[in-house]
Amino acid sequence: MPTENWISERSKRFDASGIRRMFDLAAKLENPINLSIGQPDFDVPELVRNELVAAVQDGKNGYSLTQGMPVLREKLQAEVDQDFGHDDRKVFVSSGTSGGLFLTVLSMVNPGDEVIYFDPFFVMYPAMLEMAGGVGVPIMTAPDFKIDVEKVAAAITDKTKMIILNSPSNPTGVCPSEAEIKAVAELAYERGICLVSDEIYSKFTYDQPHVSAAKFNPDTIVIDGFSKSYAMTGWRVGYVHGPSVLIQNMLKFQQYTFVCAPQPAQWAAAVAMDTDISHFVDQYRGKRDRVLDGLKNHYEIVKPGGAFYIFPKLPWGTGDEFVDEAVKNNLMVIPGKIFSADDTHFRISYAAADEVLDKGIEVLQKIARRS
Repeated sequence: MPTENWISERSKRFDASGIRRMFDLAAKLENPINLSIGQPDFDVPELVRNELVAAVQDGKNGYSLTQGMPVLREKLQAEVDQDFGHDDRKVFVSSGTSGGLFLTVLSMVNPGDEVIYFDPFFVMYPAMLEMAGGVGVPIMTAPDFKIDVEKVAAAITDKTKMIILNSPSNPTGVCPSEAEIKAVAELAYERGICLVSDEIYSKFTYDQPHVSAAKFNPDTIVIDGFSKSYAMTGWRVGYVHGPSVLIQNMLKFQQYTFVCAPQPAQWAAAVAMDTDISHFVDQYRGKRDRVLDGLKNHYEIVKPGGAFYIFPKLPWGTGDEFVDEAVKNNLMVIPGKIFSADDTHFRISYAAADEVLDKGIEVLQKIARRS
């Protein structure tokens, strides 16, 4: 059968996430020291779990409204109105933040449109732009991972449709300063360019309060969700808010793609909004500091201000060589080239138990001394 001939040209233009290679390498490991997974190590809060079960038992298992169930959507709208006070800012519930990102790009980016994003980047950005026929324009932020608004301005052309900002950042964990966010937001507004602010880690900030670009640009599209903050990664509940005409267009695409976010999970997410997770944030601040203290004399690291990632500079070799050595020592980390045009760093996720972090620190100290 000529099955290979059935594969679309679109599919051939990009590879599957390079994270898969790391998992293939580590598949034979027994009880690995896993510092690779980008999801919380704590469980969904009990009240939230109970609400999901109750929703299922009460028969709330059918399709949701495309825009989201009122129990969640109206609560989100009230929060958005209170936080921003914009005259024209509407919210809908997406099938995870990845779904929200994809719908945003699909509804706005034409083939040939240019989209600026910052390197290092979340692995989905270039892939989703490729799917939509857009042209990615990455702006390097290494070595300090700061945003230079003059570089952004210089990258803008008559084809620029969108700028994507991710704060706190995956993979670096860095939070751009309020001044950096303000400069990018105002530049996008002045030039008539759509600004998309990916804020999925907004509740995990440790040294300063989270600042949304929508504070400075009323046309900003904000994408957030419940996956990271409430450990609901498998429940697929995100949300998007922005100008109503854009939200309505995204809903058209949601209707013909994801249809809706899972209804029982939306009832649970409404309860999650009233659930205090500050103790988890405090724990993760401690985990960040634990890893930084353990590695500061062995690696060059830009201190992350949020999320649950650290992005150290490689002490030697390529990312693949370094990760191969880590796997030989039963440790799983991610090569930085998956998130960047440069092959100079690697990603650690400190969303793990403290004893796992201590074992990982010990191995990373050992590997660094090889240089």
